[in-house]
Amino acid sequence: MLKNVLTRLGVATAVLATSFLVSNCQSDIKIDAPAPASSSASARLATGEQYVPGEVLIQFSKGLSVLSRLPILKLIEGTIAETIYTKTMERAGLTDGVLLVRTTKQMEQVLQLLENLPGVDFVEPNFIYTHQATSNDPYYTNGSLWGMYGATTSPANQYGSRAGNAWAANKIGSSSVYVGIIDEGFMTTHPDLSANAWVNPYETVNGQDDDGNGYIDDVNGWDFAANNASVYDGTSDDHGTHVAGTIGAKGGNGIGVAGVCWNVKMISLKFLGASGGSTANAIKAIDYLTDLKVRHGLNIVASNNSWGGGGFSQALQNAITRANNANILFIAAAGNGGSDGVGDNNDATPNYPSNYTNANVIAVASITSTGAKSGFSNYGATTVDIGAPGSGIYSTLPYTGSTPAYGSYSGTSMATPHVTGAAALYKSINPSATAAQVKAAILNAGIATPSLSGKCVTGDRLNVSTF
Repeated sequence: MLKNVLTRLGVATAVLATSFLVSNCQSDIKIDAPAPASSSASARLATGEQYVPGEVLIQFSKGLSVLSRLPILKLIEGTIAETIYTKTMERAGLTDGVLLVRTTKQMEQVLQLLENLPGVDFVEPNFIYTHQATSNDPYYTNGSLWGMYGATTSPANQYGSRAGNAWAANKIGSSSVYVGIIDEGFMTTHPDLSANAWVNPYETVNGQDDDGNGYIDDVNGWDFAANNASVYDGTSDDHGTHVAGTIGAKGGNGIGVAGVCWNVKMISLKFLGASGGSTANAIKAIDYLTDLKVRHGLNIVASNNSWGGGGFSQALQNAITRANNANILFIAAAGNGGSDGVGDNNDATPNYPSNYTNANVIAVASITSTGAKSGFSNYGATTVDIGAPGSGIYSTLPYTGSTPAYGSYSGTSMATPHVTGAAALYKSINPSATAAQVKAAILNAGIATPSLSGKCVTGDRLNVSTF
């Protein structure tokens, strides 16, 4: 019975586990000022260190007048963008701050002109610093999260999404990017999910509809199945919790798992209950998300839709169209075949909602850790877009007691959130990207995979390392 329910939700199997020479106006320049120790700036520039183009930091000598600074700035065709003078600097007794200066000259020329120049204590490029992020989450380090690996990560798996490579390049998402999870609810208090669970800033728990969207006390989203604000109703919300973990489990926190996007806000839109979910409630969930973006301007990039069944619905397609008009992607599971559990050809036998032809739809097939198309996964040369890890995917699960739970599920339901996480990650790096641009970026970045050749539009598997 459980297997049948999970299969209909897009889950094939379930195995649980807990567990950054001035010639004028020089009268007040002190020629005997100590030479600045700035040679390291040139040295680092020579080694290819990254910096913000056209920006330098300048510390003028103490007491140098504003008038005497002007010819120095003119020398490099510089304009002051910002004076950085913090309370800490003030407490340290400094009377002048550091100037962030924009210049039209080449960086090498700026350094040659100003280094060792009287009146300039130091000049340096506005270097870009990164922390080399990598997951220290146990299920990542022990080899379980193969869907996040790449060929050069440690652990490694060439068929993973290469999220680990993105993390190492400091691409870990942004809390200003939002996704909606249209599914079961998810456990918003799970220690790997709580930091990324959305809290509605327009609503308070007071028995009133503060934000005027028609839903009372919807602080984390809404349960459309039960028509109440309780988006998590216990351990039966395992599917939604598992999906949420793959999208946005908090990475680098030393516990559990890591999602594709370490920083993201996930909005819980529960419409699947014990008996599944209806078209009407799916429409409400999609429109709820669209309303949030249109009325409040939330930076919502996508909804995750790891569900399927039923025939073509114009009403549902119209809701997806409204989301498209608001620049929200609709990322959907390609499905897990019929009652025999063997993947079907969606070109011949449509699977909804993944088969809707709306421009914002991305239909996702599942692959295994060896690069094969998962046996249960639907496919379609014209109706499925891309493959992603979907077999044996570890993620968060709901629990009772004090021990957070995790487990391995398989299905196109598990492949889909990898792509939704990818959309959030891309949007965090390219904040002005439209839905169409995010979709194109995901599909264009894929890696050709023999098992998907002729089985999906791109013939590729997901790759987030080049975002």
